[in-house]
Amino acid sequence: MRHGDVKDAKLITAMEMTPQAVWLTGGTPAQVEAQVKTTMFEAAMQRSVPVFVAYDIPGRDCAQYSAGGALTESAYEAWISAVAAGIGQGKAVVLLEPDSLGLLPSTCSASNYPFTDTERYAELNYGVNALEQDPQTSVYLDGTHSAWLGVGQISQELVEAGVQRAQGFFLNVSNYQPTPELIDYGTWISDCIAFANDPEQGGWRLGQYGYCASQYYPATQSNFSTWGLSTAWYAANMGTAVATTHFVIDTSRNGQGPNDMSTYAAAPYNQPASVVSALASGNWCNPPGSGLGLAPTTDTGVPLLDAYLWVKTPGQSDGQCDSAGGARAWDYNDYTQPGWPTTSSGQAAFDPLWGMVDPAAGAWFPQQALQLAQNANPALPTKGVPALPMPGLGFPRMGHFHR
Repeated sequence: MRHGDVKDAKLITAMEMTPQAVWLTGGTPAQVEAQVKTTMFEAAMQRSVPVFVAYDIPGRDCAQYSAGGALTESAYEAWISAVAAGIGQGKAVVLLEPDSLGLLPSTCSASNYPFTDTERYAELNYGVNALEQDPQTSVYLDGTHSAWLGVGQISQELVEAGVQRAQGFFLNVSNYQPTPELIDYGTWISDCIAFANDPEQGGWRLGQYGYCASQYYPATQSNFSTWGLSTAWYAANMGTAVATTHFVIDTSRNGQGPNDMSTYAAAPYNQPASVVSALASGNWCNPPGSGLGLAPTTDTGVPLLDAYLWVKTPGQSDGQCDSAGGARAWDYNDYTQPGWPTTSSGQAAFDPLWGMVDPAAGAWFPQQALQLAQNANPALPTKGVPALPMPGLGFPRMGHFHR
């Protein structure tokens, strides 16, 4: 953003003033309890309900860009109990461990990765039990997103993680999938959970989550016009089952949907199909062309959809998206720019889509922040918004939420 650019400054300010989730990413039990108590106090002063993201599960993010988390199951239990103690009897929303089900330990390829699925399910169940002791706390578990796990698979994982004792599940955290797809996906997950836990017809379908229609069949994930086929399957097969599991959607960065990366196949980039395919696989990581999505609200018009939330902090980097970490690929023989790295080691740590080395995960990414604000869909309201400095404005990041 250029000095004196009032229009863009107002966009950034409007983005920063929008209620956003508070991420709890580590610290000792005493530290996280104090952080939660402080946020609860600030929320009470604003007559708002804070939305917390608990992100400290052992083996977090398969030891990738956002690696970290508690070292043991017992350490995690102490940490999550401290979060619950910080909330106390207050009203709060907790999104429990993004990617914890999408990236189960059994799916991780990191060397010497010591964690197990059994431990992961135990940790999540403990978190649900500890946090749901307060009747005013609404807990949501990781439901991945509409271009990731199939409906049957994530439904079964959610049940194993304790979703039937929680308020529900969350979708699209830190991702870019379109809201209409996410609504269908979340509705089908709730339907599938009900379908596979209904004893109608002698219980032949109890536990049979794999029978459920999904975004992959009979629908085709990449063709939204076919998704009505899966909706029709549920209409024909639910029987007496009634969906009751609620969900929320992260709309903080999905205003333009995911970047399919096809633009890099054309001039002037001229990247081969293998590179474009690899870029598409890594399109979760700081994709250019993204925009803010729907503003946070509980007025969704969908019975089981509790809220649209801004969960991922807009303007924070997804990580140092590069070829070394597997999120980028590039043929520098086909396209390069003066000043771009020419050695293999330099290219391994470089993001050609932004023409720079990206900030580390969680760090402020000014170029992406401005693009998100400029590409917001719907556009950000800036009337009456002051033109304040750009990063680190320090506005309270609290979602207004009503159960």
